[in-house]
Amino acid sequence: MKVSILGNGLTSLALAKSLVNQGIKVDIFSEQKIKNNNKMQTLGISKSNIEFFNKNILDIKKFLWNIHKIEIFSENLENEKILNFKKNNQYLFSIIRNFDLYNYLSFNLDKNKLVKFRKKIDYNDSLKNNYDLIFNCDHNHPISKKFFYNKIKKNYNSFAYVSTFKHEKLADNYTATQIFTKKGPLAFLPISPLETSVVYSVVGKKDINFDQLIRKHNAKYKISKINKFIKFELISSSLRSYYHENIIAFGDLLHKVHPLDGQGFNMTIRDIKKIIELIKFRQKLGLNLDSSICIDFERDSKNKNYLFLNGIDFIHEFFNLENKFNTNSFSKSLKFLGKNKIINNFFTEFADNGIII
Repeated sequence: MKVSILGNGLTSLALAKSLVNQGIKVDIFSEQKIKNNNKMQTLGISKSNIEFFNKNILDIKKFLWNIHKIEIFSENLENEKILNFKKNNQYLFSIIRNFDLYNYLSFNLDKNKLVKFRKKIDYNDSLKNNYDLIFNCDHNHPISKKFFYNKIKKNYNSFAYVSTFKHEKLADNYTATQIFTKKGPLAFLPISPLETSVVYSVVGKKDINFDQLIRKHNAKYKISKINKFIKFELISSSLRSYYHENIIAFGDLLHKVHPLDGQGFNMTIRDIKKIIELIKFRQKLGLNLDSSICIDFERDSKNKNYLFLNGIDFIHEFFNLENKFNTNSFSKSLKFLGKNKIINNFFTEFADNGIII
């Protein structure tokens, strides 16, 4: 089997590494290799996805910072804790810098004889016929505009501001904190004993004093330096059709989710897991690896992904309504529900494994 991947972002490299691990030849098409020097953005990857990644894609343990506890607060309840997640002595998820993950994947693929990096080309019969499968991870490729434009889309009219800050050493910096402020959710995600990342989602283009915001809601860190923020627009989207002939849309092109729960890349890893599962099943039965994988992938993943995406959107709207109507009843309800162990475990499993049907 021979596969091509359009685009060379993080999703493309992770997918390529998972495929070459199955002995599949992969050509990665892009105009130029990305030089990832951005150390501000981080990813939260769930425990089950970390285990899959380490076993089936690449062992990234040396780059991870494990989170053992999640605490959620509401400014509408005067910053009272409303939810608390932990799982015995196990970690819940891990934080990794985009920079570290991208460059480590790129370094490993550069040495792999099954991978070739090629210049970006337009879609034509030659491209279609030379590959059994084509994974499109490139928003800007003509294929995206031609075949993958029909989306269920939502613009939050919001922006996410992302950065990191340095602080005095905190040996037990293993607790992630999310605060639902009156202007939007603010998350503190530890990276090391000396550094923590921060993500703030806010409606509209507002002038925000980030130093003041972080220091106001920070009750734990003795901050020494706050790095410059980067900003990106928040949009949720889901493709109505996952494939065209032997082309599968993948990554953010396939589905894009609000960063509230840090689930975007987790959804992509679950999609990679499903693709590998479909390939292994065919290999075991001695079947050809062909475009029928596209049909099976959409059948097995589409509804789960759509429900999961809407679950994240529901949480966002839940707190958005609370601020809109200037009430704290939603936070109180969530605090009450969070005391129930069954519901608490459900939220934990939902974040870790997605929707299991």
